[in-house]
Amino acid sequence: MGGMFSAPKPDNSAALAQIEQQRQETERMRLEAQQEKRDLQEEMAAKKRARMRGGARSLLATTRLTPEIGVEEEKLGA
Repeated sequence: MGGMFSAPKPDNSAALAQIEQQRQETERMRLEAQQEKRDLQEEMAAKKRARMRGGARSLLATTRLTPEIGVEEEKLGA
C-alpha cells in the first residue's frame, strides 16, 4: 500500500547533464583566460626587454652590416 500514496521520483538526469556541461564550459573558459593572461604577460615582458636592450645589438659589430654574408677579411686588416 505504500506505493499507492507515494509520488514517483522525478527524472532529473537532464538537469544533472546540463549542470555537468556548464561545469565543463566554465573550466574551459577559466583555462582559456589563464592562457590569455600568460600570453599577455610574456608579450609585455618581451616588449620591456626590447626597450631595455634593443639598440645594443646593432652597436656590437659595425663591420658586419649584412649578417648574411659574414665579416669580410679585408675590412678586419688581415
